[in-house]
Amino acid sequence: MIIKLLDLLVRNARWLKRGLLAAMLALVIADLLIPTGYDRFAWESWGGFGALFGALACVVLIGLAKGLGLGLVYRREDYYEEELAPYRALEDAADQRNRTDP
Repeated sequence: MIIKLLDLLVRNARWLKRGLLAAMLALVIADLLIPTGYDRFAWESWGGFGALFGALACVVLIGLAKGLGLGLVYRREDYYEEELAPYRALEDAADQRNRTDP
């Protein structure tokens, strides 16, 4: 069931994207036209502030996650070479023995 739903969403990705963008635009327009009346801070009463704040917060979080990933998680390609050298030497010796044994 879920596979069929996901396949349907992938096949109709263009329409899904357009529909979601239209819904977000409608929410921003509604935020501009309908006053809330219960804002704690002055900038919360600006039209579209919530959408802009949410989008910027998302971009900042993605950048932070990528920065942490690059700094803490990713390693260079030959990171384990020194640690694996003794095991590779054993494998090479075993291969040599297997080649010389009839």
